[in-house]
Amino acid sequence: MQRVPEEWRDAGRPDGGKHSAESDKRGEAEHLSLRNGTAVSDGGMEGAEAKGEKGGAAGEETLMMELSRLVQRSVKESSWWERRGVDCSILAGALLCLPPAFLLLGSSQPLCFTAGVLLMGAAHGVLTIKGAHLASHGSLSGSQAGADFWASFFLEICSSFPARAGVQGHIKMHHAHTNIIGLGDSSVWKVPCLPRSVYLFLAPLGLPVITPLVALGELRNHSVFYALRTVLYISLGFYSQYWLLLNVSGFQSPSGALMCMMVCRAMFSLPYIHVNVFQHIGLPMFSAKQRPKRIFQMTHGVLNLPRNPLLDLVFGHSLISCHVEHHLFPFLSDHMCLKIKPIVSSYLKAKKLPYQEDRYLSRLRIIFDRYQELMVFAPTITQLVGFQ
Repeated sequence: MQRVPEEWRDAGRPDGGKHSAESDKRGEAEHLSLRNGTAVSDGGMEGAEAKGEKGGAAGEETLMMELSRLVQRSVKESSWWERRGVDCSILAGALLCLPPAFLLLGSSQPLCFTAGVLLMGAAHGVLTIKGAHLASHGSLSGSQAGADFWASFFLEICSSFPARAGVQGHIKMHHAHTNIIGLGDSSVWKVPCLPRSVYLFLAPLGLPVITPLVALGELRNHSVFYALRTVLYISLGFYSQYWLLLNVSGFQSPSGALMCMMVCRAMFSLPYIHVNVFQHIGLPMFSAKQRPKRIFQMTHGVLNLPRNPLLDLVFGHSLISCHVEHHLFPFLSDHMCLKIKPIVSSYLKAKKLPYQEDRYLSRLRIIFDRYQELMVFAPTITQLVGFQ
């Protein structure tokens, strides 16, 4: 797991410390800053002065440093409830919804049974999407041991995916190299052999089966001990739900219990795939050799969706309406991303930087109409002339 400094976990510096002049020349520094747990690397930030001058005094701030200071002030003024408590209470609420969901699934009344399916699916979505995402960033605990525990619980037991592979793919690749072709270009979500209608509306329903199979493939690169431990945790999560459906909900057949599990686990798989595609694919992509500075990379390559009560609850603000904020400050909780949203949006607009937003259906239409260009063929490289 990534190491998150104590001061950044709670109310410390969002920029993680002093910057290095040498790292300013290399995009790899951004990867290292994320791997070590810092939310922002001054070394990977833009060298233009905050006032827009190219050659100002040495003491003037960079754009990213100035924005980081504004966010730092907001974080320091926030209580524990704002920094972590709100999101932890949502996850706890999802866990508390599981007992009544199992009981409702045992009802012979169609309305109660349907309510049980919906409650189970929503709770599972909160735990496996919001919970797993926050746990992968180490946002749920102030200690490394706590962060490791929650990562194993939410990623492996609840989501059936190895925690190390999740951190490697999401933190060390996607966040460190956002929209960099061949590294963090979201190509993991592309399946060029599938027609657009199948990919967007049918294939995601198979995620409950596909995810454990992908997990087994990921374990080939790890030690036998870690692989066996991960398989044990994944099996524990899967069998616990299966056993409770048989013994608490009263399902008479194993096939019925398994079918119920698949329906509940696939309930949010369509928007899950859509959101991961919408917020990066179709936006500027960059070459690893000519990557822009961090603030330009994130403002051009990340997009926010409008607020949606259901998706905000199940996915979390950082995956829906605060995705730009999340990529700029990835170790903040969902609620803190929402809190700093006015600060980030007003700052970027004042500096005439992009603050990209679009509607869910609009992005769906773009991906559907340009499916061959965006999801099948390699994306074109964007050059930010003047920003290099």
